Amino acid sequence: MAVFPLAQNFYAEWRVQSGAASVLHDENQAPPERLLQAVWQHQRLRRDQLKTGDGTAVRVFHPGFMSAEGGPDFRGAVLQIGDRAPCSGDVEVDIRAGGWRAHGHDRNPNFQNVLLHVVWEESALSSKLPTQPAPTVLSLKNSLDAPLAELGLWLENDWAADLPADFRGQCSTALGELDEARLAELLRAAAQVRLQAKAAQFHARARQAGWEQALWEGLFRALGYKHNGWPMQNLAEKRPEWSRGEPSAFALQGRLLGISGLLPAELPRGQNDGYLRRVWDCWWRERDEFSDCVLPRAAWRFHGLRPANHPARRLALAAHWLVDADFVSKIEKWMAADFSTRGSRPSPTTNCAPDALQEILQVEHDEFWSWRWTFRSARLKQPQPLLGAARVTDLAMNVILPWLWTRAVEGKNEKIRREVEQRFFAWPAAGDNSVLKLARQRLLGGPSKRALRSAAAQQGLMQIVRDFCGHTNAVCDDCRFPGLIQNWGGSGTQI
Repeated sequence: MAVFPLAQNFYAEWRVQSGAASVLHDENQAPPERLLQAVWQHQRLRRDQLKTGDGTAVRVFHPGFMSAEGGPDFRGAVLQIGDRAPCSGDVEVDIRAGGWRAHGHDRNPNFQNVLLHVVWEESALSSKLPTQPAPTVLSLKNSLDAPLAELGLWLENDWAADLPADFRGQCSTALGELDEARLAELLRAAAQVRLQAKAAQFHARARQAGWEQALWEGLFRALGYKHNGWPMQNLAEKRPEWSRGEPSAFALQGRLLGISGLLPAELPRGQNDGYLRRVWDCWWRERDEFSDCVLPRAAWRFHGLRPANHPARRLALAAHWLVDADFVSKIEKWMAADFSTRGSRPSPTTNCAPDALQEILQVEHDEFWSWRWTFRSARLKQPQPLLGAARVTDLAMNVILPWLWTRAVEGKNEKIRREVEQRFFAWPAAGDNSVLKLARQRLLGGPSKRALRSAAAQQGLMQIVRDFCGHTNAVCDDCRFPGLIQNWGGSGTQI
Protein backbone atom coordinates (compact mmCIF):
# COMPACT_ATOMS: atom_id res chain seq x y z
CA MET A 1 0.00 0.00 0.00
CA ALA A 2 1.51 3.33 -1.05
CA VAL A 3 2.32 5.73 1.77
CA PHE A 4 0.91 9.24 1.50
CA PRO A 5 3.87 11.67 1.60
CA LEU A 6 4.21 13.22 5.05
CA ALA A 7 5.86 16.53 5.83
CA GLN A 8 9.65 16.34 6.15
CA ASN A 9 10.88 19.49 7.85
CA PHE A 10 12.43 20.59 11.11
CA TYR A 11 9.08 20.89 12.89
CA ALA A 12 8.11 17.37 11.88
CA GLU A 13 11.42 16.18 13.32
CA TRP A 14 10.75 18.09 16.55
CA ARG A 15 7.42 16.28 16.95
CA VAL A 16 9.08 12.90 16.58
CA GLN A 17 11.97 13.74 18.91
CA SER A 18 9.70 15.08 21.63
CA GLY A 19 7.26 12.16 21.43
CA ALA A 20 4.39 14.39 20.27
CA ALA A 21 4.02 12.27 17.14
CA SER A 22 3.77 8.50 17.09
CA VAL A 23 6.07 6.68 14.70
CA LEU A 24 4.44 3.48 13.47
CA HIS A 25 5.83 0.91 11.05
CA ASP A 26 3.48 -1.57 9.42
CA GLU A 27 5.99 -4.42 9.43
CA ASN A 28 7.35 -4.32 12.96
CA GLN A 29 4.78 -2.75 15.22
CA ALA A 30 1.21 -3.32 16.35
CA PRO A 31 -0.78 -0.09 16.70
CA PRO A 32 -1.84 1.18 20.12
CA GLU A 33 -5.35 0.11 21.10
CA ARG A 34 -6.50 3.74 21.00
CA LEU A 35 -5.65 3.91 17.29
CA LEU A 36 -7.39 0.62 16.62
CA GLN A 37 -10.52 1.92 18.37
CA ALA A 38 -10.43 5.12 16.26
CA VAL A 39 -9.99 3.07 13.09
CA TRP A 40 -13.09 1.06 13.97
CA GLN A 41 -15.12 4.09 15.02
CA HIS A 42 -14.39 5.98 11.81
CA GLN A 43 -14.33 2.79 9.71
CA ARG A 44 -10.93 3.55 8.20
CA LEU A 45 -11.20 0.17 6.50
CA ARG A 46 -11.73 -1.38 3.10
CA ARG A 47 -15.25 -2.16 4.14
CA ASP A 48 -16.15 -4.31 1.16
CA GLN A 49 -13.30 -6.71 1.96
CA LEU A 50 -13.92 -7.43 5.65
CA LYS A 51 -13.65 -11.17 6.32
CA THR A 52 -12.92 -13.35 9.34
CA GLY A 53 -10.05 -15.84 9.40
CA ASP A 54 -12.23 -18.57 7.89
CA GLY A 55 -13.43 -16.32 5.07
CA THR A 56 -16.82 -15.30 6.51
CA ALA A 57 -17.86 -11.88 5.23
CA VAL A 58 -18.63 -9.12 7.74
CA ARG A 59 -20.83 -6.14 6.82
CA VAL A 60 -20.87 -3.12 9.11
CA PHE A 61 -24.08 -1.11 8.87
CA HIS A 62 -23.10 0.88 11.96
CA PRO A 63 -19.93 0.46 14.08
CA GLY A 64 -21.71 1.33 17.35
CA PHE A 65 -21.10 4.06 19.89
CA MET A 66 -17.88 4.15 21.87
CA SER A 67 -18.36 3.55 25.59
CA ALA A 68 -16.21 5.15 28.28
CA GLU A 69 -18.00 3.47 31.18
CA GLY A 70 -16.53 -0.02 31.23
CA GLY A 71 -17.77 -3.08 29.40
CA PRO A 72 -17.42 -3.49 25.62
CA ASP A 73 -15.70 -0.70 23.70
CA PHE A 74 -18.66 -0.08 21.37
CA ARG A 75 -22.36 -0.44 22.08
CA GLY A 76 -25.26 -0.83 19.69
CA ALA A 77 -23.40 -1.80 16.51
CA VAL A 78 -25.46 -3.13 13.58
CA LEU A 79 -23.66 -5.97 11.83
CA GLN A 80 -24.21 -8.83 9.42
CA ILE A 81 -21.89 -11.81 9.82
CA GLY A 82 -21.98 -14.30 6.97
CA ASP A 83 -25.48 -15.33 5.95
CA ARG A 84 -27.05 -14.38 9.27
CA ALA A 85 -29.63 -11.62 9.38
CA PRO A 86 -28.32 -8.18 10.39
CA CYS A 87 -28.56 -7.66 14.14
CA SER A 88 -27.57 -5.21 16.89
CA GLY A 89 -24.93 -5.94 19.51
CA ASP A 90 -21.64 -4.84 21.02
CA VAL A 91 -18.06 -4.78 19.72
CA GLU A 92 -14.88 -5.28 21.74
CA VAL A 93 -11.49 -4.08 20.46
CA ASP A 94 -8.19 -5.71 21.47
CA ILE A 95 -4.76 -5.96 19.93
CA ARG A 96 -4.88 -9.77 19.85
CA ALA A 97 -7.68 -12.31 19.98
CA GLY A 98 -6.20 -13.88 23.10
CA GLY A 99 -7.18 -10.75 24.98
CA TRP A 100 -10.77 -12.01 25.14
CA ARG A 101 -9.87 -14.57 27.80
CA ALA A 102 -6.74 -12.85 29.12
CA HIS A 103 -8.85 -9.83 30.09
CA GLY A 104 -11.63 -11.97 31.58
CA HIS A 105 -14.28 -10.94 29.05
CA ASP A 106 -15.43 -14.56 28.74
CA ARG A 107 -16.37 -14.51 32.45
CA ASN A 108 -17.87 -11.03 32.54
CA PRO A 109 -21.65 -10.83 32.03
CA ASN A 110 -21.27 -7.28 30.70
CA PHE A 111 -19.75 -8.80 27.55
CA GLN A 112 -22.50 -11.31 26.82
CA ASN A 113 -23.94 -9.18 24.00
CA VAL A 114 -20.64 -8.84 22.12
CA LEU A 115 -21.12 -9.95 18.51
CA LEU A 116 -17.69 -9.11 17.14
CA HIS A 117 -14.19 -9.15 18.64
CA VAL A 118 -12.12 -6.71 16.57
CA VAL A 119 -8.36 -7.32 16.80
CA TRP A 120 -5.18 -6.27 15.06
CA GLU A 121 -4.10 -9.81 14.42
CA GLU A 122 -5.33 -13.25 15.36
CA SER A 123 -2.43 -15.20 16.87
CA ALA A 124 -1.92 -18.91 16.29
CA LEU A 125 -2.19 -19.49 20.03
CA SER A 126 -5.71 -18.06 20.20
CA SER A 127 -6.97 -20.65 17.71
CA LYS A 128 -5.80 -23.46 20.02
CA LEU A 129 -7.65 -22.23 23.11
CA PRO A 130 -10.43 -24.46 24.49
CA THR A 131 -13.74 -24.04 22.73
CA GLN A 132 -15.93 -21.71 24.80
CA PRO A 133 -18.68 -19.27 23.89
CA ALA A 134 -16.90 -16.37 22.22
CA PRO A 135 -17.79 -13.78 19.58
CA THR A 136 -16.68 -13.80 15.97
CA VAL A 137 -13.11 -12.50 15.57
CA LEU A 138 -12.25 -9.95 12.87
CA SER A 139 -8.61 -9.02 12.22
CA LEU A 140 -7.98 -5.55 10.80
CA LYS A 141 -4.29 -5.95 9.97
CA ASN A 142 -4.88 -6.47 6.26
CA SER A 143 -8.03 -4.34 5.95
CA LEU A 144 -6.87 -0.77 6.65
CA ASP A 145 -7.55 1.93 4.07
CA ALA A 146 -4.15 3.55 4.70
CA PRO A 147 -0.73 2.61 6.12
CA LEU A 148 -0.33 2.75 9.89
CA ALA A 149 2.00 5.75 9.70
CA GLU A 150 -0.72 7.80 8.00
CA LEU A 151 -3.40 6.59 10.39
CA GLY A 152 -1.20 7.51 13.35
CA LEU A 153 -0.87 11.04 12.00
CA TRP A 154 -4.64 11.19 11.34
CA LEU A 155 -5.38 10.18 14.93
CA GLU A 156 -3.45 13.17 16.24
CA ASN A 157 -5.73 15.64 14.44
CA ASP A 158 -8.51 17.09 16.57
CA TRP A 159 -11.28 16.15 14.16
CA ALA A 160 -10.39 12.47 14.48
CA ALA A 161 -11.60 12.63 18.07
CA ASP A 162 -15.08 13.73 16.95
CA LEU A 163 -17.82 11.36 15.92
CA PRO A 164 -18.03 10.70 12.20
CA ALA A 165 -20.67 12.73 10.38
CA ASP A 166 -22.67 9.63 9.47
CA PHE A 167 -23.15 8.86 13.18
CA ARG A 168 -25.96 11.40 13.12
CA GLY A 169 -29.46 10.08 13.53
CA GLN A 170 -32.14 10.35 10.87
CA CYS A 171 -33.80 13.09 12.92
CA SER A 172 -30.72 15.33 12.70
CA THR A 173 -31.82 16.84 9.39
CA ALA A 174 -35.37 17.52 10.60
CA LEU A 175 -34.11 19.06 13.85
CA GLY A 176 -31.62 21.16 11.92
CA GLU A 177 -34.48 22.76 9.99
CA LEU A 178 -36.13 24.03 13.18
CA ASP A 179 -35.33 27.59 14.16
CA GLU A 180 -34.11 28.32 17.68
CA ALA A 181 -37.58 29.17 18.99
CA ARG A 182 -39.19 25.96 17.75
CA LEU A 183 -36.29 23.82 18.96
CA ALA A 184 -36.57 25.46 22.37
CA GLU A 185 -40.32 24.75 22.37
CA LEU A 186 -39.72 21.09 21.54
CA LEU A 187 -37.08 20.66 24.25
CA ARG A 188 -39.25 22.46 26.79
CA ALA A 189 -42.17 20.13 26.08
CA ALA A 190 -39.92 17.07 26.42
CA ALA A 191 -38.43 18.47 29.64
CA GLN A 192 -41.90 18.99 31.09
CA VAL A 193 -42.68 15.33 30.43
CA ARG A 194 -39.42 14.38 32.16
CA LEU A 195 -40.19 16.56 35.20
CA GLN A 196 -43.64 15.05 35.60
CA ALA A 197 -42.40 11.49 35.06
CA LYS A 198 -39.83 11.90 37.83
CA ALA A 199 -42.43 13.55 40.03
CA ALA A 200 -44.77 10.59 39.50
CA GLN A 201 -42.09 8.24 40.84
CA PHE A 202 -41.80 10.30 44.01
CA HIS A 203 -45.58 10.40 44.37
CA ALA A 204 -45.83 6.62 44.07
CA ARG A 205 -43.06 6.04 46.61
CA ALA A 206 -44.48 8.63 49.02
CA ARG A 207 -47.76 6.72 49.14
CA GLN A 208 -45.86 3.77 50.58
CA ALA A 209 -43.10 5.34 52.64
CA GLY A 210 -44.00 9.01 53.18
CA TRP A 211 -42.73 12.21 51.61
CA GLU A 212 -39.52 12.57 53.60
CA GLN A 213 -38.41 8.98 53.04
CA ALA A 214 -39.12 9.33 49.32
CA LEU A 215 -36.87 12.40 49.21
CA TRP A 216 -34.01 10.64 51.00
CA GLU A 217 -34.20 7.71 48.63
CA GLY A 218 -34.04 10.07 45.66
CA LEU A 219 -31.06 11.93 47.10
CA PHE A 220 -29.14 8.72 47.79
CA ARG A 221 -29.93 7.34 44.35
CA ALA A 222 -28.61 10.52 42.72
CA LEU A 223 -25.44 10.39 44.82
CA GLY A 224 -24.80 6.96 43.34
CA TYR A 225 -24.53 8.43 39.82
CA LYS A 226 -25.13 6.03 36.95
CA HIS A 227 -22.76 3.42 38.38
CA ASN A 228 -24.08 2.92 41.90
CA GLY A 229 -27.66 4.13 41.98
CA TRP A 230 -29.07 0.76 43.04
CA PRO A 231 -26.86 0.08 46.09
CA MET A 232 -27.40 3.68 47.20
CA GLN A 233 -31.14 3.21 46.79
CA ASN A 234 -30.93 -0.01 48.82
CA LEU A 235 -29.15 1.80 51.64
CA ALA A 236 -31.73 4.60 51.67
CA GLU A 237 -34.62 2.14 51.83
CA LYS A 238 -33.16 0.84 55.10
CA ARG A 239 -32.88 4.36 56.57
CA PRO A 240 -35.64 3.83 59.17
CA GLU A 241 -33.57 0.95 60.58
CA TRP A 242 -30.05 2.43 60.60
CA SER A 243 -30.94 6.05 61.46
CA ARG A 244 -31.97 5.25 65.03
CA GLY A 245 -30.56 7.39 67.82
CA GLU A 246 -28.84 10.73 67.43
CA PRO A 247 -25.36 9.93 66.13
CA SER A 248 -22.83 12.60 65.19
CA ALA A 249 -21.85 13.06 61.55
CA PHE A 250 -18.67 11.06 62.19
CA ALA A 251 -20.52 8.21 63.93
CA LEU A 252 -23.08 8.10 61.12
CA GLN A 253 -20.28 7.97 58.56
CA GLY A 254 -18.91 4.91 60.36
CA ARG A 255 -22.35 3.31 60.39
CA LEU A 256 -23.02 4.01 56.69
CA LEU A 257 -19.55 2.92 55.57
CA GLY A 258 -19.94 -0.29 57.56
CA ILE A 259 -23.44 -1.07 56.31
CA SER A 260 -22.39 -0.34 52.72
CA GLY A 261 -19.55 -2.85 52.88
CA LEU A 262 -17.12 -0.17 51.69
CA LEU A 263 -14.82 -0.19 54.71
CA PRO A 264 -11.45 -1.75 53.82
CA ALA A 265 -11.05 -5.25 55.20
CA GLU A 266 -7.66 -4.23 56.61
CA LEU A 267 -6.42 -0.91 57.90
CA PRO A 268 -3.76 0.50 55.55
CA ARG A 269 -0.67 1.95 57.10
CA GLY A 270 0.03 5.63 56.69
CA GLN A 271 -1.85 8.87 57.13
CA ASN A 272 -5.27 7.26 56.79
CA ASP A 273 -4.89 5.16 59.94
CA GLY A 274 -6.27 7.76 62.37
CA TYR A 275 -9.61 8.25 60.64
CA LEU A 276 -10.07 4.64 59.61
CA ARG A 277 -9.17 3.33 63.05
CA ARG A 278 -11.85 5.48 64.66
CA VAL A 279 -14.40 4.57 61.96
CA TRP A 280 -13.68 0.89 62.52
CA ASP A 281 -14.05 1.33 66.28
CA CYS A 282 -17.50 2.89 65.75
CA TRP A 283 -18.61 0.19 63.35
CA TRP A 284 -17.20 -2.63 65.49
CA ARG A 285 -19.54 -1.67 68.32
CA GLU A 286 -22.60 -1.46 66.05
CA ARG A 287 -22.22 -4.04 63.32
CA ASP A 288 -24.16 -6.80 65.09
CA GLU A 289 -27.09 -4.43 65.64
CA PHE A 290 -27.22 -3.46 61.95
CA SER A 291 -26.13 -6.77 60.40
CA ASP A 292 -29.47 -7.14 58.57
CA CYS A 293 -28.74 -3.94 56.61
CA VAL A 294 -25.23 -4.78 55.38
CA LEU A 295 -24.63 -4.81 51.61
CA PRO A 296 -22.07 -7.05 49.90
CA ARG A 297 -19.14 -5.13 48.49
CA ALA A 298 -19.81 -6.83 45.15
CA ALA A 299 -22.94 -4.67 44.82
CA TRP A 300 -20.77 -1.64 44.03
CA ARG A 301 -19.14 -0.72 40.73
CA PHE A 302 -15.80 1.08 40.67
CA HIS A 303 -14.61 0.60 37.09
CA GLY A 304 -14.63 3.87 35.18
CA LEU A 305 -15.51 5.83 38.32
CA ARG A 306 -13.77 9.12 38.95
CA PRO A 307 -12.10 9.23 42.39
CA ALA A 308 -14.17 12.28 43.39
CA ASN A 309 -17.34 10.23 42.80
CA HIS A 310 -16.35 7.31 45.00
CA PRO A 311 -19.44 6.13 46.90
CA ALA A 312 -17.63 6.28 50.26
CA ARG A 313 -17.14 10.02 49.80
CA ARG A 314 -20.78 10.47 48.82
CA LEU A 315 -21.93 8.57 51.91
CA ALA A 316 -19.74 10.82 54.04
CA LEU A 317 -21.57 13.81 52.52
CA ALA A 318 -24.97 12.21 53.13
CA ALA A 319 -24.06 11.66 56.79
CA HIS A 320 -23.71 15.43 57.24
CA TRP A 321 -27.15 15.97 55.70
CA LEU A 322 -28.76 13.29 57.83
CA VAL A 323 -27.59 14.68 61.19
CA ASP A 324 -29.09 18.08 60.34
CA ALA A 325 -32.60 17.85 61.84
CA ASP A 326 -33.67 20.86 59.74
CA PHE A 327 -32.33 19.59 56.41
CA VAL A 328 -35.70 18.86 54.79
CA SER A 329 -37.31 22.02 56.17
CA LYS A 330 -34.40 24.05 54.75
CA ILE A 331 -35.25 22.74 51.29
CA GLU A 332 -38.91 23.62 51.80
CA LYS A 333 -37.97 27.13 52.95
CA TRP A 334 -35.65 27.48 49.95
CA MET A 335 -38.61 26.74 47.70
CA ALA A 336 -40.75 29.36 49.45
CA ALA A 337 -38.04 32.03 49.37
CA ASP A 338 -38.15 34.96 46.95
CA PHE A 339 -34.77 35.55 45.34
CA SER A 340 -35.92 38.26 42.93
CA THR A 341 -34.65 41.16 45.06
CA ARG A 342 -31.30 39.73 46.14
CA GLY A 343 -28.25 41.73 45.14
CA SER A 344 -27.85 45.36 44.20
CA ARG A 345 -30.64 45.32 41.63
CA PRO A 346 -33.64 43.15 40.80
CA SER A 347 -32.87 39.90 39.02
CA PRO A 348 -34.88 36.98 37.69
CA THR A 349 -36.31 34.80 40.43
CA THR A 350 -34.01 31.88 39.77
CA ASN A 351 -30.69 33.68 39.35
CA CYS A 352 -29.79 33.19 43.00
CA ALA A 353 -31.75 30.01 43.61
CA PRO A 354 -28.96 27.61 42.54
CA ASP A 355 -26.44 29.35 44.82
CA ALA A 356 -28.88 29.26 47.71
CA LEU A 357 -29.53 25.54 47.22
CA GLN A 358 -25.81 24.86 47.03
CA GLU A 359 -25.42 26.57 50.41
CA ILE A 360 -27.88 24.07 51.86
CA LEU A 361 -26.35 21.01 50.23
CA GLN A 362 -22.68 21.88 50.58
CA VAL A 363 -20.71 20.81 53.65
CA GLU A 364 -18.24 23.44 54.81
CA HIS A 365 -15.65 21.01 56.16
CA ASP A 366 -15.08 17.33 56.78
CA GLU A 367 -11.98 16.39 58.71
CA PHE A 368 -11.09 13.55 56.35
CA TRP A 369 -13.13 13.70 53.13
CA SER A 370 -12.46 17.36 52.39
CA TRP A 371 -8.84 16.32 51.93
CA ARG A 372 -9.11 12.93 50.20
CA TRP A 373 -10.95 11.30 47.30
CA THR A 374 -10.81 7.74 48.66
CA PHE A 375 -9.62 5.86 51.73
CA ARG A 376 -6.24 5.13 50.18
CA SER A 377 -5.59 8.31 48.19
CA ALA A 378 -2.91 10.80 49.23
CA ARG A 379 -3.89 13.93 51.12
CA LEU A 380 -4.80 16.75 48.72
CA LYS A 381 -2.85 19.98 48.78
CA GLN A 382 -6.05 22.00 49.04
CA PRO A 383 -9.42 20.96 50.50
CA GLN A 384 -12.02 20.09 47.90
CA PRO A 385 -15.81 20.54 48.27
CA LEU A 386 -17.81 17.38 48.83
CA LEU A 387 -20.34 18.57 46.28
CA GLY A 388 -19.75 20.62 43.15
CA ALA A 389 -22.12 22.91 41.24
CA ALA A 390 -22.75 20.29 38.52
CA ARG A 391 -23.94 17.78 41.11
CA VAL A 392 -26.18 20.43 42.70
CA THR A 393 -27.81 20.88 39.29
CA ASP A 394 -28.27 17.13 38.97
CA LEU A 395 -29.86 16.90 42.43
CA ALA A 396 -32.12 19.88 41.72
CA MET A 397 -33.36 18.72 38.32
CA ASN A 398 -33.72 15.01 39.07
CA VAL A 399 -34.69 14.95 42.74
CA ILE A 400 -35.50 18.14 44.62
CA LEU A 401 -37.61 20.04 42.08
CA PRO A 402 -39.62 16.96 40.98
CA TRP A 403 -40.23 16.10 44.66
CA LEU A 404 -41.37 19.65 45.41
CA TRP A 405 -43.52 19.74 42.26
CA THR A 406 -45.48 16.60 43.09
CA ARG A 407 -45.97 17.78 46.68
CA ALA A 408 -47.37 21.06 45.39
CA VAL A 409 -49.70 19.26 42.99
CA GLU A 410 -50.84 16.87 45.72
CA GLY A 411 -51.43 19.80 48.09
CA LYS A 412 -53.16 21.85 45.34
CA ASN A 413 -50.68 24.68 45.90
CA GLU A 414 -50.66 26.38 42.50
CA LYS A 415 -48.28 29.14 43.57
CA ILE A 416 -45.53 26.70 44.59
CA ARG A 417 -46.16 24.52 41.54
CA ARG A 418 -45.64 27.49 39.22
CA GLU A 419 -42.54 28.55 41.15
CA VAL A 420 -41.07 25.05 40.89
CA GLU A 421 -41.63 25.06 37.14
CA GLN A 422 -40.10 28.52 36.80
CA ARG A 423 -36.95 27.44 38.60
CA PHE A 424 -36.82 24.17 36.67
CA PHE A 425 -36.96 25.86 33.26
CA ALA A 426 -34.58 28.70 34.15
CA TRP A 427 -31.89 26.62 35.89
CA PRO A 428 -28.47 27.18 34.24
CA ALA A 429 -27.13 24.39 32.08
CA ALA A 430 -24.58 22.00 33.54
CA GLY A 431 -21.72 20.32 31.71
CA ASP A 432 -22.49 17.56 29.23
CA ASN A 433 -22.50 13.97 30.43
CA SER A 434 -21.85 11.00 28.14
CA VAL A 435 -25.53 10.75 27.12
CA LEU A 436 -25.72 14.44 26.23
CA LYS A 437 -22.46 14.40 24.28
CA LEU A 438 -23.70 11.59 22.10
CA ALA A 439 -27.17 13.13 21.78
CA ARG A 440 -25.74 16.46 20.66
CA GLN A 441 -23.81 14.74 17.90
CA ARG A 442 -26.60 12.38 16.88
CA LEU A 443 -29.53 14.78 17.07
CA LEU A 444 -28.16 18.33 16.96
CA GLY A 445 -25.12 17.95 14.73
CA GLY A 446 -22.41 18.51 17.34
CA PRO A 447 -21.79 20.40 20.59
CA SER A 448 -21.19 23.76 18.91
CA LYS A 449 -24.12 23.63 16.47
CA ARG A 450 -27.13 24.21 18.73
CA ALA A 451 -26.72 25.63 22.21
CA LEU A 452 -28.49 24.11 25.20
CA ARG A 453 -28.72 27.17 27.40
CA SER A 454 -30.60 25.66 30.33
CA ALA A 455 -30.57 22.49 32.37
CA ALA A 456 -34.19 21.94 31.31
CA ALA A 457 -33.15 21.91 27.65
CA GLN A 458 -30.58 19.25 28.53
CA GLN A 459 -33.29 17.29 30.34
CA GLY A 460 -35.53 17.57 27.30
CA LEU A 461 -32.85 16.22 24.99
CA MET A 462 -32.22 13.28 27.31
CA GLN A 463 -35.95 12.54 27.37
CA ILE A 464 -36.02 12.42 23.57
CA VAL A 465 -33.08 10.00 23.62
CA ARG A 466 -34.93 7.82 26.12
CA ASP A 467 -38.24 7.87 24.28
CA PHE A 468 -37.03 7.43 20.71
CA CYS A 469 -33.30 6.57 20.45
CA GLY A 470 -33.74 4.02 23.23
CA HIS A 471 -36.37 2.15 21.20
CA THR A 472 -34.49 1.83 17.93
CA ASN A 473 -31.01 0.84 16.81
CA ALA A 474 -28.00 2.83 15.66
CA VAL A 475 -29.35 3.19 12.12
CA CYS A 476 -32.74 4.44 13.39
CA ASP A 477 -34.84 1.57 12.05
CA ASP A 478 -38.57 2.35 12.21
CA CYS A 479 -38.05 5.49 14.34
CA ARG A 480 -41.06 7.81 14.02
CA PHE A 481 -39.37 10.86 15.51
CA PRO A 482 -38.09 12.40 12.22
CA GLY A 483 -41.57 12.23 10.70
CA LEU A 484 -43.17 13.66 13.84
CA ILE A 485 -40.83 16.66 13.69
CA GLN A 486 -41.50 17.25 10.00
CA ASN A 487 -45.27 17.15 10.54
CA TRP A 488 -45.19 19.34 13.62
CA GLY A 489 -46.46 22.88 13.28
CA GLY A 490 -44.95 24.24 16.51
CA SER A 491 -46.79 25.97 19.33
CA GLY A 492 -48.38 22.66 20.26
CA THR A 493 -50.20 22.28 16.94
CA GLN A 494 -50.10 19.52 14.36
CA ILE A 495 -50.25 20.16 10.62
